[in-house]
Amino acid sequence: MIAVDTASGPLLAGLTAPPLPSYYLPALHEFDLPTRRELLDAGREALGCRRVLAKVGLNVVGEVLRGQGEFVEIEHYPQDDVFDADTHAQYYYHAHRGDAEHGHFHTFLRAGGMPAGVAPFAFHAATEPWPAGDEAISHLVAISMDAWGEPIGLFATNRWVTGETWYPAEDVIRMLGRFEIDHAWPSWPANRWLGAMLRLYRPWIEGLLRHRDAVIAARLRARPDEDVFEDRALDITAYLPVSVERLVAALSEAT
Repeated sequence: MIAVDTASGPLLAGLTAPPLPSYYLPALHEFDLPTRRELLDAGREALGCRRVLAKVGLNVVGEVLRGQGEFVEIEHYPQDDVFDADTHAQYYYHAHRGDAEHGHFHTFLRAGGMPAGVAPFAFHAATEPWPAGDEAISHLVAISMDAWGEPIGLFATNRWVTGETWYPAEDVIRMLGRFEIDHAWPSWPANRWLGAMLRLYRPWIEGLLRHRDAVIAARLRARPDEDVFEDRALDITAYLPVSVERLVAALSEAT
């Protein structure tokens, strides 16, 4: 399995990425009861995965770093990424800086797992090649982690950060439910935790993706002759702080 290449850059330096605007943030009362229950189930699973690891002094970050040697910035962990050959979901963990976070997970879906009808954004001024055909790959969302192995935020990125194929937000949203790592390497609870996080925060991830496209669209209008997808001044399009415990508590009260 070939890992996704990730360029170095100022990602998450001091968590200075812009916050997700409030109009992209759905409120719990906007969801019907079945949706709130689905989110709550996902949140309980995420907390359950953390619980079984914490009982023996472990956490999800430590699980993917176990046996990987010295932790080096930019390198992917585990080496060559985690990939499910049935679902075509993929992820890796890495770090750029240690000031604001320990590191972050990048989650993806490869071409073989994508729903019918999705198509890359039609952009003919690309200065760098995009993965295409069977090699096409879409970044879903990144999860920022603290030094104790706890999630502290979600963010979406520009294309150059992950070297992905750029799909419109509505297509990526259709992909979210297909992310599943249904095997035990490098860690069954860590893999389950990642899938649960994407289900728990799906409505807010959808907001991050739609805002991502709005940011890119504004850049394209302002700089029609430039390849904004390779603009090193634009890495993170928005950042959303998260607390699984607080969200699960709020969902419990509303369900």
